[in-house]
Amino acid sequence: MSELPVGTVIAEGNSGVDWDFDYRDFFENGAVALHLVSADGVILHANKAELDLMGCPAEEYVGRHIAEFYPDHEVIEDILGRLGRGEKIVRYPARVRASDGSIKHVEITSSGHFRDGKLINTRCFTVDVSDLELTRSELRRKESTYHQILDALPVAIYTTDADGTITYYNRAAADLAGRKPELGKDKWCVTFKLFTPDGNELPHDQCPMGIALKENRPVYNQRAIAQRPDGSFFPFQPYPTPIRDETGNLIGAVNMLLDLTERDRAEDVRNHLSAIVESSFDAIVSKDLNTMIKSWNHGAERLFGYTAEEAIGRSVTMLIPDDRQDEEPRIIERIRRGERVESYETIRRRKDGSLVPVSLTISPVRNAAGQIIGASKIARDITGTKESEQRIRMLMREVNHRVKNQYSVILSMIRETNKRADNPLAFERQVRERIMALSRSHDLLVSGDWKGVTVFELLLSQAEPFGSGERISMSGPTIVLNPNAVQHLGIAFHELATNSAKYGVLSGDEGAISVSWGISGSGAKRLFQLTWSERDGPKVQTVGQGGFGSVVLKRVAPEAVLGKGNLDYDERGIVWTLTTPLAAVEASLGSAD
Repeated sequence: MSELPVGTVIAEGNSGVDWDFDYRDFFENGAVALHLVSADGVILHANKAELDLMGCPAEEYVGRHIAEFYPDHEVIEDILGRLGRGEKIVRYPARVRASDGSIKHVEITSSGHFRDGKLINTRCFTVDVSDLELTRSELRRKESTYHQILDALPVAIYTTDADGTITYYNRAAADLAGRKPELGKDKWCVTFKLFTPDGNELPHDQCPMGIALKENRPVYNQRAIAQRPDGSFFPFQPYPTPIRDETGNLIGAVNMLLDLTERDRAEDVRNHLSAIVESSFDAIVSKDLNTMIKSWNHGAERLFGYTAEEAIGRSVTMLIPDDRQDEEPRIIERIRRGERVESYETIRRRKDGSLVPVSLTISPVRNAAGQIIGASKIARDITGTKESEQRIRMLMREVNHRVKNQYSVILSMIRETNKRADNPLAFERQVRERIMALSRSHDLLVSGDWKGVTVFELLLSQAEPFGSGERISMSGPTIVLNPNAVQHLGIAFHELATNSAKYGVLSGDEGAISVSWGISGSGAKRLFQLTWSERDGPKVQTVGQGGFGSVVLKRVAPEAVLGKGNLDYDERGIVWTLTTPLAAVEASLGSAD
């Protein structure tokens, strides 16, 4: 090699040291990779560390253009250009391709050797930083993962450096603040303006994050109010926490902002409802599914005589008389199914042992997950209502008595009129039987306070005069008929039973009568269907008396309940069917166990 490396020192004096030999030994066997490159980019020399780094012998490396070993051509062109202009390069990051094709990350430190202003060659120290770059890449990956996790969180989070300058914020923080902070510029907090809970403006450097950084400690259990650029406000609770390095030195802080808007709104609702419950005159009690009382308002104290301290923690069964203890398990079972019990009238016991009639409304109580955890119960004293009902019943009995008197008058008038008829006795008997059938239906309504009568009760009542209760099989759900349906279906049942007693099954010992009813359809289109079927009795000759029965069964009774009737008969018996909207026959009653 014609030229010594830049910096070679020629031995002077008689020191006995061969400086040229020592320099070359240092060049060849030094731990740092070093190579010389001509002004046109051809490799002139490379030491052992350089050859080891590139993984090739000198004859495969020296003499080749340096750019062949750089996969990023713009990088080596930049390096050679800067060296050619006399610049020094210090720790320039680059990638080199070894002889086996592997890529290594390196840092280049190089300078040029000039003579008379002309570049002669360059020397280049190459440091392998592949492991360091791998570590940096892993750190970048972890930081990216860390930011992705934080960005996905629904809670506002941001970080600052030790001086309070914001270095990162997630999407939730920007959404909550209503703005995008400027990284590297905004300080202390992501919000636009801050206020104390009592409404005083709070300087950003005095916010909890500022205190956490200045005092190097977490700041919890504080509230603040923030204003967005659009003028809206929101309450929040911050959780600023210092971040320290491995030596314990403060390097920044992280803050989480918990939006309290919904929690405060829910608290306001709870307080509002609590005020309503406490001021209610009705007894309002909550219990768990084990019947244990959880809350007890002033209305409950007035109604039952127990204070809240005496009632809470005890079973609600303390209010139930011994003969009604079976009510509570049924109520709890309905609550477990998510049902609401409305207008359930019953008796409860006060602290002094006295009994009080109450109307209960019971609703399921659910937790935040929607699971039923108990029930709320509203109890209303209906003593006055019961007294009024008793008076009404007395009046109804009086009306019933008077109506019956009117029936007697009508019967007398018919009897006198029929004296002049061709067959007055038969006419009188038929009319009397029909009026008595109407009277039986009327009696059932009165005994039920005119609320209604079940199909089963009505059938038994109309079949009783014929002594045929055991000859008629009945099947169907419990359906309470309204007064109009009771009166008209009662007449229809009477006509059917009368006809059977004269000409059909009830006139002898053969055959059977079956009455079945049910509900079909759903919603407002539900239908009530009833079938009177008489089979295997005497041979059928006629239906009804003089056609009146047929008129009742085919037209009068069905039309009165907005339905349709069909009467079929043959030698084996008769079948009467009624189909009508359920709403036209069913009584409107509140359900309760």
